[in-house]
Amino acid sequence: MFTRRLNPAIKLLPSLTDFAFLMPIVFLFGRMEGAKTMLGDCDTGWHIRAGEWILAHHAVPTRDLFSFSKPGGPWFAWEWLSDAIWAWLHSRGGLALVVLAGILLVSATFTIVFRLARRKANPIIALGVTMVAAACSSIHWLARPHLFTLLFLAVFYTALERVRDGQTRWRRAPYLLLLPLATILWTNLHGGFFLGILMIAAYGCAELLKLALAPGSGQRTAARRNAARYFLSAAGCLAASLVNPYFYHLHVHILGYLRDPSTSNILEFYSLNFHHPMALFYEGMLAAAVAAGLWNAAKGRYVEPLLMIVWAHGALAASRNMPIFALLAAPPVAAMIDAGLKRLASANVAGWLRSAARRFNRMAADTAVTDALGRWHVVSAAGALAVAALLLAPNPPRRFRAEFDPRSFPAAAIETLRAYPAARIFTYDQWGDYLIYRCYPPGKVFVDGRSDYYGPDFETKVWDVQGVKYDWERTLNGFGVDTILLPPRMALTGALKESRRWRLVYDDGVALVFRSAASAAGEKSPVAFGDGRGRDREITKIEESDRAITVVQDKATSS
Repeated sequence: MFTRRLNPAIKLLPSLTDFAFLMPIVFLFGRMEGAKTMLGDCDTGWHIRAGEWILAHHAVPTRDLFSFSKPGGPWFAWEWLSDAIWAWLHSRGGLALVVLAGILLVSATFTIVFRLARRKANPIIALGVTMVAAACSSIHWLARPHLFTLLFLAVFYTALERVRDGQTRWRRAPYLLLLPLATILWTNLHGGFFLGILMIAAYGCAELLKLALAPGSGQRTAARRNAARYFLSAAGCLAASLVNPYFYHLHVHILGYLRDPSTSNILEFYSLNFHHPMALFYEGMLAAAVAAGLWNAAKGRYVEPLLMIVWAHGALAASRNMPIFALLAAPPVAAMIDAGLKRLASANVAGWLRSAARRFNRMAADTAVTDALGRWHVVSAAGALAVAALLLAPNPPRRFRAEFDPRSFPAAAIETLRAYPAARIFTYDQWGDYLIYRCYPPGKVFVDGRSDYYGPDFETKVWDVQGVKYDWERTLNGFGVDTILLPPRMALTGALKESRRWRLVYDDGVALVFRSAASAAGEKSPVAFGDGRGRDREITKIEESDRAITVVQDKATSS
């Protein structure tokens, strides 16, 4: 009777699942730059404008919309459904609603990761490991379509783990049959859909290893049957991924893009800078993941070693893979730590260490019992509503202002650029994305973040111009460029200041606008100088011996 009276109150209390849901929000607004972090990459801008075109025309684009340098070329809008969602949200609540959707996707993803880790370990360890995984992944928390891939990857991981544990159905429907259906949606949301196919194939390969190494005929028979089921499901997902506006051409295009060596010049394809604040979390997770892989291999479980080998390498090769690695590593790492603490309680170690392990295990067991009680997750809902209210407020606090950071993007320069409605503007890809968001239509750009569209030859021309290669002016003249928008740090700005063919018409310390002397002759244009005026020209002047260095630096900044 007493328990019954307590039940309603207990359902209102927060659970560790609520903490897992709110943890990315606290991290984002407490330790990071909040909404500006989610808008740290201007790809969001062109995704919104592409989505607006899709909603207006009720069609998926097959030709370029945004460029004057390669107008009307064949273009694959990989994430057309995400673009439409972003555009619809933007039409209802501006960037604030887009940011909110991105935050909820991140929170939902790590809630699923926590629940999966919770199946393998006590809830305290599961939550701690999930927090580390979230910190690792925060390097790529951006309001872009790839967040859908992280969510779907967590869902696939959960389904495959349930199948491995013998829970093959969800409400009478086989998980391995539902995954191909989910792949259709995933394929049209983001090009990372192939990760789901690879995940299923990894489970099939693990069964093949078990088949080769299992001692008994009964185990080999079960492994053969399970491998066939996994591979059939993977084949079904591959077939389902053809349900997209571009059919198999999408797959050919993605494979070609990923194999293109020029992607190594894109910032998110760089290896992690181990001076980054998040590197410490990654190093810890990497060491724990290697240990977890070996621990599982010793017990005859081969899925974890396969996943850790592939994605630890992937994360070391490209920082954009860190969130995937962290997400996949969290459950096996939690399971290993939980098993280690249970063994430590009776191990031949110092008495104080055994005692501490026993106390922690008792506390964790009590927490698990309490946390298993049903909750209504009111705290999670309240937290999400509070974030929504702050983002959508007329005058939100600084970290809740959903805007592209004016300290990093040419927000103040836009009015000057609008004085030249027919200008053909050269800028680097990130600012090209920003111009699409602020000026399209009618403004078109020289280059933007769609590196797969422009291709390696064109991207090389862009880098050569930024690095002041000998024929940089010929390249700009060939495309009829009459306006250049750049941050002060780029090498090209120094050459433009020294050139008689270009005139500086705007400088606010964040962005510089140059007009060709021929275009500027006789026109009455606004000339504005802010904090950038008066910088020593000798600092930005390009010396012949410096060019090899500045080319490399600009490749980094252009990505």
